[in-house]
This record gives sequence, structure tokens and C-alpha cells, in this order.
Amino acid sequence: IEAKLPAGVINWVAADRDVGAYLVSHPGVDKVAFTGSTAAGRIIARECGQLLRPVTLELGGKSAAVVLEDADLAQLAQNLPMASFLNNGQTCFASTRILAPRSRYAEVVDAVASVAAQLKVGEALDAETQIGPMASSAHRDRVEQYIAKGRSEARLVTGGGRPKHTSRGWFVEPTVFADVDNQAVIAQEEIFGPVLAVIPYGDEAEAVRISNDSAFGLGGTVWSRDEARALDVASRIQTGTIGIN
Repeated sequence: IEAKLPAGVINWVAADRDVGAYLVSHPGVDKVAFTGSTAAGRIIARECGQLLRPVTLELGGKSAAVVLEDADLAQLAQNLPMASFLNNGQTCFASTRILAPRSRYAEVVDAVASVAAQLKVGEALDAETQIGPMASSAHRDRVEQYIAKGRSEARLVTGGGRPKHTSRGWFVEPTVFADVDNQAVIAQEEIFGPVLAVIPYGDEAEAVRISNDSAFGLGGTVWSRDEARALDVASRIQTGTIGIN
């Protein structure tokens, strides 16, 4: 309204998946763009394929944040909330696999865990809040099931529960696991919550291999003081978009 767009240019329909399916298949629709789960994206792609209807899909992710040996960990700590915890971890491109060199593994784990532990969890409308609630009670249950699985696969460093200061709302503490193998469930499946897995690697070639060893390929980040080096590593990662620092 403030931009004075003509009526009908943008229409917002708050509804469920049945209405979504109706709109996707409606003969009056010329193009479909969808952001959501991979499972739903496959259904929409099949429908649009049958209709010969253009479609753009932005689906799930398990993006890797490749921390190189020369990375500035203070810069990592400053930008990690946006790269990995945006929208309480409910962001498709979030860098939720943190790949750390073995030579600095303990440093990186401590830096990431420190960031997670200091994030303010609370009311989503409070300007001071950094981590709000999960989208629903059912989704919080799903995230907590992944955390329970992570406890059997890796070492819990921080978080792992519900915040003690509030009993109201679907909150999950920012959670960090260390000593994670890339084949672990928490490293391979999209959790879609504030849960990070810190995975060790030996050299750059192994970091690239681990980054690409995923069913997803949406986003990623590379962290280094040397921009040319970071760009070289980024160019070898199979992903739609990637950020430097």
C-alpha cells in the first residue's frame, strides 16, 4: 500500500498445503516459485513438468562453513549468527556444518560454542532477541529428536535443551556438537533449527570433499584472511551460492 502498487499486483494467501497444491496446478498461473522442503519441491516439480509450467525451486540445505587455517576467528564469531543462526536456524541456506582444520579444531569449537552460548533466546518481537522460537510445537519436537540423535553420534558442547528462563513458547537452545563425522545423521539431514555440527578436516582437498558430500547444494561459506585463497576453495564447492567471510 505504501509503495502504491495497484490492487491485485501482489496477493498474499495464508493457507495450508491443499491451497498451495491448488494454486500450483491452477490454469491461470504462468510461473511457480517455491521455497520449502525438498520433498514438497519434488511434488511441485513433477506437477509443473506435466503442465510444462516454468518453476523455480529453493529447497533444503545442509550448507558447509569451511574455516581455513588462516581464518580470523573473531570475524567468524561476529558473523556466525547471520550465517548459521538466522531466523533461529530455520533458514534453508544456513551454514550448519562447520568444517574446521584439525590444526585449529579446538579453537574453532570454542569460538563457535561461545557464540551459541551467548545468543539471547527470547520473545521474537523483542529487538534484543537473537534466537526466537521454532515455527511450531511439532517442529520443536523434530529438532529435539535430532539433538537426541546427536548425543549418540557426537560430543555435545553447548545447548541441547530448552531455555530455563521461559516455560512458554517453542524454544530450543542454540546447540553445538563437536567431533562430528560427516556421515552422521546430524551432518547429513536438514535439522532446520539452531543446531550446528563442527566437523574436522585435514587439508583443503578434504574440506572440499566433505563440503560436497551432501544430498544438498544450496549455499555455503568460506572463512579466510586471504580472499584469493577463499575464492579458490569456494570455486570447488558444488553449491548454488557461497559467501566469503
